[in-house]
Amino acid sequence: MNKNGAIIIVEDDQDDQAFLEEVFVSLGYPNKRLYFWDGEEALEYLNETDSKPFLILSDINMPRLDGFQLRQKLHTDAGLQLRCIPYLFFSTAMNEKMVIDAYSMSAQGFFIKPHSFAELEKTIKNIMEYWLMCAAPNNF
Repeated sequence: MNKNGAIIIVEDDQDDQAFLEEVFVSLGYPNKRLYFWDGEEALEYLNETDSKPFLILSDINMPRLDGFQLRQKLHTDAGLQLRCIPYLFFSTAMNEKMVIDAYSMSAQGFFIKPHSFAELEKTIKNIMEYWLMCAAPNNF
């Protein structure tokens, strides 16, 4: 995990992208944010770059390649696994099956998108602070 790396945000809703960007700017984290409209775009980027992102925040319901399909592809790709990129689901949709499926694919978190700026800011801050403190195999 590269704590100075970019944050990959896979989100097909332009309003949610803008809301997230506003929160990251407000919190002042220096990590670059890269936004992708669907899992296919994010997967192409990850396969074409040598960069080591800090973490991935992924919506679930997206066109072409949804969040579960993207997680499955990343989880089964040995090269991408070595980058130790935390994968967190960040969605408005949630039910027991979705949460079970997420953790069966070794996702590192499942979060519901808050509706208010203050709650979203609190959630993003908690996520960031946790992962900034966390050790990973490639920290050595």
